Amino acid sequence: MSTTSGAGSNATASAGTAPNAVEIAGLRKVFNANKANAVEALVDVDLTIAPGEFVSLIGPSGCGKSTLLRLIANLLDPTSGTVLVNGKPAAQARQDQDYGMAFQQSGLFEWRSVVRNIELPLELKGWGKAERRARAHEMLELVKLGDFAGHMPWQLSGGMQQRVAIARALAAHPPLLLMDEPFGALDEMTREHMQAELLQICARTSTTVVFVTHSIPEAVYLSNRVVVMSPRPGRITEIIDVDLGSDRDEDTREATEFYGRITAVREALRGIEMGAGPRGIEDR
Repeated sequence: MSTTSGAGSNATASAGTAPNAVEIAGLRKVFNANKANAVEALVDVDLTIAPGEFVSLIGPSGCGKSTLLRLIANLLDPTSGTVLVNGKPAAQARQDQDYGMAFQQSGLFEWRSVVRNIELPLELKGWGKAERRARAHEMLELVKLGDFAGHMPWQLSGGMQQRVAIARALAAHPPLLLMDEPFGALDEMTREHMQAELLQICARTSTTVVFVTHSIPEAVYLSNRVVVMSPRPGRITEIIDVDLGSDRDEDTREATEFYGRITAVREALRGIEMGAGPRGIEDR
């Protein structure tokens, strides 16, 4: 049985080892600070994510999950606190392109073919044409779309477009992938297929993932840890370890342990709704 642990449960990387993929300390974000309509979105967020982990963020709508993801990506600046990505300040990690991003909408450029969409981040990094074309085809094979390189995005299904978006995000082999409800608009069967595909891709590329979702089963199926957040101002109230092994498949969704972890996350969310504070394993 896996355990439930508090925020920042992973230890900071020791000297001589690789830095943590993400390290957040004392993070606070206020929108429109010093104004009458100021909104405190996040407060007292501490979280450490080790290289190779898959961590999902879940909580009520408006709890700051996407804001936290954007702070990691340096698309927003914190009001206070620190965010390190691969041991660097988030701004430096963004400049070094240490992460890829994928959103609920694929964000593909309709006027560029599938292969040229995947090439885009490599173009921006100054890769030569032959080199980036070879990498784009490699990524298409990884997401099982090798036969669709010359297609336009509008010729693909929603699930196929999301696979292209993931391939684009991973094209430069970033150590970190940030994903904001990338499967939220897909039907249930396609969504489950994409979840399995994502796990296989991340295993083959050793990519760390921070994943925002509203779906408890999705968070449990994908994750090593599920981070539960409170209503605004968002804070981490519980982190639930998920020990379902590395080879997850359709049988995993029928396992007793899978349903047990779903129940643990649901109880954590219910505790938030009822105004309960963070719980330890002894409270369960």
